[in-house]
Amino acid sequence: MQDLGSQTHSTAWIVQAWASFIVALSATSVGIIYLPVDNWVKRFMGMGLAFSVGSTFSVAKTTRDLHAARKLAYRLDEARTEKILKEHNPLN
Repeated sequence: MQDLGSQTHSTAWIVQAWASFIVALSATSVGIIYLPVDNWVKRFMGMGLAFSVGSTFSVAKTTRDLHAARKLAYRLDEARTEKILKEHNPLN
């Protein structure tokens, strides 16, 4: 049986993912800071950015958890099927 959970990420991929996140967050923050509007608008946009980042992490974690749960259910179903086939093998 192939292990579906053995996929790993390279160091380059991890660095690229974090670097792009930091660049995007920094660029958006600098854009908000230098935006020619009142401070309350900047604070409102900063709050929106903070909530967007937080909800993005929540969605990513939820998606990962759902994938892991499906993978576990698949493994359990496969193990049950193998057990049933071993118990009811007509050649034994």
